[in-house]
Amino acid sequence: MRNSAPYQPLWLRILHGVSGILAITAIITGFLVYNTFDKRFGQVPIGKIEPIQDIHGTVALFFLLVLPAFALYSFHAGENRLLPPDLIRKLTQVGKPIWWASLQRIVNTLMLIASALAVISGRMMKEEWLPLGELDHLWYYFHLIAWVIMVGCLAIHLLMSAKVGGAPLLLSMLSWQYRPADSPRNWYSRLQSWWGNFTLNFSGGINQLINRNFSLRVIEIFVLVGIITAFTLPLFFSGD
Repeated sequence: MRNSAPYQPLWLRILHGVSGILAITAIITGFLVYNTFDKRFGQVPIGKIEPIQDIHGTVALFFLLVLPAFALYSFHAGENRLLPPDLIRKLTQVGKPIWWASLQRIVNTLMLIASALAVISGRMMKEEWLPLGELDHLWYYFHLIAWVIMVGCLAIHLLMSAKVGGAPLLLSMLSWQYRPADSPRNWYSRLQSWWGNFTLNFSGGINQLINRNFSLRVIEIFVLVGIITAFTLPLFFSGD
């Protein structure tokens, strides 16, 4: 019997909590934007919220600002919560705890990919498209697809977390207690240590890249390039 809740690193809880709140808020406001201007795939009969597009855009911008830190943490310090290197072998053990944990790690990874797609497509959209009824732009369809993936991943993530760790795991993400090593006074030195290890591993070249979970490294590059693109591409292009 488990006597205590599993311990979650403080940085994980902070980044996970902030990005989670922003992601859920963006998902809700994104639906309200769709429900106001689109409605082609169904609607909820609620009153129109005039500034909903501005609200969604503001929340999405804050999510974009937090996403780089959360993505870097996830792909490095939180790598054991993402796509495992021996995924195929673990997925053959259907019904066992390792199988459920592997599914959870797939969903976590897919959520990061969908987040990158969401911020890229959202940044490439123009504010006047939806109010003018211009619903057939490619970037808008990409944004809808990203929204659907994020909703599905969020639901599965919560279900898998309850399945794998139960209430103790869910409650551990809400705790504010931390170990001495996680103290904020140690953050700067730990960041320096992490950056040193990161640059050392990066200088190891392609062999080091392959040895350290090549599939996840490719996904990391895609997500980080996607985030950078979301920041920079709208400066040069403005949608189709």
